[in-house]
Amino acid sequence: MAEHQNATLVRRGYEAFSAGDLGTLSEIIAPDAVQHMPGHNTFSGDHKGRDSILAMYGQLAERSGGTLKVELEEVYANDDEVVTVYHVTGRREGKQLDTRHALVFRIRDGKAAELTDVSSDEAADDNFWS
Repeated sequence: MAEHQNATLVRRGYEAFSAGDLGTLSEIIAPDAVQHMPGHNTFSGDHKGRDSILAMYGQLAERSGGTLKVELEEVYANDDEVVTVYHVTGRREGKQLDTRHALVFRIRDGKAAELTDVSSDEAADDNFWS
């Protein structure tokens, strides 16, 4: 059975994120998208608009000195949503990050319109980014 087109879309987004490919990410994320980030750190809260989301991604890379790595583990998709599970690692100022997250995508007109990140360990994320 062929993979759902929304799963393929999101896999493409993960590949682009890992490669720092802003052009592809711009194609995949809706201009008015919102990304909800968990926790109580610099990145927590709502990032409204594709430009804001892409700026956040750039800051994640910058603040981790380019060490932030995301490994996609699972993808579940239907016509409206995609749920992914991913493993994230990184180093920053003597700190290690090693957590798993779920990321829920709401898809509208073939683009990611809403992204909700859920951490398995918000305290570890908060400590890393503080």
